[in-house]
Amino acid sequence: MQEFPDIGILHRRKIEAEIIKPIYEILVRDYGKEVAKAIIGEAVGQAAVNAGKELAAKEPNGTSVESFVALQHLWEQDDALKITVVENDHEKYDYNVHRCRYAEMYQEMGLAEIGFLLSCNRDSKFIEGYAPHVKLDRPHTIMMGDGICDFRYRLQVENEK
Repeated sequence: MQEFPDIGILHRRKIEAEIIKPIYEILVRDYGKEVAKAIIGEAVGQAAVNAGKELAAKEPNGTSVESFVALQHLWEQDDALKITVVENDHEKYDYNVHRCRYAEMYQEMGLAEIGFLLSCNRDSKFIEGYAPHVKLDRPHTIMMGDGICDFRYRLQVENEK
């Protein structure tokens, strides 16, 4: 995630999508959509877990809901997301996304059918790598046609895991 620190995540995702698109098309041609989606989903998901672990290793006091919130500017850079914070404390971070330029970009690129795999799916995988004790619940996404993305991050106590 830190390879090009001055390039925002929105721009990185566009570059990645330009590379992934022809790979996806070949996978669909040779193996069908379901296999192609599974392969892309697995590869992108693992990259997100690894990115989370990489950023977690740089946290001098370990990861927390607060340290995760401090990273949010990375995803919002370049006016990528319009959000409203619903609740934010040391145990939870709830926010709604009202505009997602990631979804708009994938639509424009003709990748709407895998946009969820290229971006949305990363969210739960990233937090898995970054802070396994924090869980994400997000039942709605703009990418999948909903009016909002409703992110609900929760610190998990030992017996809830």
